Amino acid sequence: MWSVASGSVHWRRITMAEAVSNVRYRWRMGVYARVLTVVTLAFLAVGLVTVYSASSIVATQTGHNGAYFMLRQLSGMLLGLIAFGVAAKIDAEKWYDWAWPIMIVSLILLAVVVLPFTVRIAPRIHGARRFLFGSSMQPSEIAKLAVVIWTSMLVVKKGDAMRRLSKGLFPFLVVVGLMDMLVYVEPDLSSAMFYTLIMGIILFAAGVRIGHFVALVVIAIPALYSRAEKLQYVVLRMSAFFNPGVSPHVYYQARQSLIAIGSGGLWGVGFGLGRQQYGFLPFAYDDFIAATIGEERGFLGLLILVIGFVIYAYLGFQIARAARSKFQQLVAVGIVATVVISAFLHIGVTIGLLPNTGLTLPFVSYGRSNMLLTLLLTGILINIGSERERVIGERATNPLMATEG
Repeated sequence: MWSVASGSVHWRRITMAEAVSNVRYRWRMGVYARVLTVVTLAFLAVGLVTVYSASSIVATQTGHNGAYFMLRQLSGMLLGLIAFGVAAKIDAEKWYDWAWPIMIVSLILLAVVVLPFTVRIAPRIHGARRFLFGSSMQPSEIAKLAVVIWTSMLVVKKGDAMRRLSKGLFPFLVVVGLMDMLVYVEPDLSSAMFYTLIMGIILFAAGVRIGHFVALVVIAIPALYSRAEKLQYVVLRMSAFFNPGVSPHVYYQARQSLIAIGSGGLWGVGFGLGRQQYGFLPFAYDDFIAATIGEERGFLGLLILVIGFVIYAYLGFQIARAARSKFQQLVAVGIVATVVISAFLHIGVTIGLLPNTGLTLPFVSYGRSNMLLTLLLTGILINIGSERERVIGERATNPLMATEG
């Protein structure tokens, strides 16, 4: 092998040891991964601005600086971007080996949240125990990563056994069912249903027999109904959704959300000029942040938001089609489903199409656990959409040549 000195025509022979020492590998993002990165950064910019607009007055009223919630969101965003960058540089196939550890850790954290003797580190907030260490960590968000990675791993591991109900689907029902029970105790029925939904989507993408799904749905609906009846907040939300006059105090939040979106009209009232941020709409920077966008940016703002998540889904599915393995393909499908379904459920609630679920808007809603998780998932998706290339030297592109410094 040979090298040419910079600025001259001097050639020298390179030994094999030198060539090997100059070899390195890097991940090169594909076109879809590059565009997805741009879309993600755009979501983050919109989210940070909207959180500030929707929370500044509430922060002032509670004795904090007007930028209090925005700065907390920014700290979560910075941690999320670090996780995004690390995940984008780690071979996504490695998550196959980490599936069981992630699932076990998630189950332990979910159990810690609801155990009676852990109330000091898992306090009850707004009538539920969903956080650890105040509001610093929400294990139910980490569990979404576990569902995606673990389900994809087990599908690949079982192979043809997935065609049988007992050896195929039963282990999924046991493990994810245990996770559902733990978040149900918090109580958080929405997350329990969401875990099952994401698991079902991944199994469907893997080619599980449709008959098994039909049988499971027939069994699950009565069980789900009986569980929902025991949670008073679920009954109140459903009754308020179907008949607002029965529970006007429960429907209040949804009504204020519709008022916000309606007052926004086509173009919106302008940044920081919304009236709901004065406390009329509870959690306008969190569970109902899409209503803030509708009020300040109007119908066009919400439309652009929806289009943004449609683009995210399109890019994600294109990355899934070209994935390097079946495991990565299923992980990509699970990630897209997790992010996009959360977004559309959130938007559906704010415009009155769905009862209140408490799901946040990915990349946009206030919440550091969700921000960290969503950016981590997107980083994994970016790696799946990247190619590993071999590079010799710092700038060389020819594997037979190395640059002499």
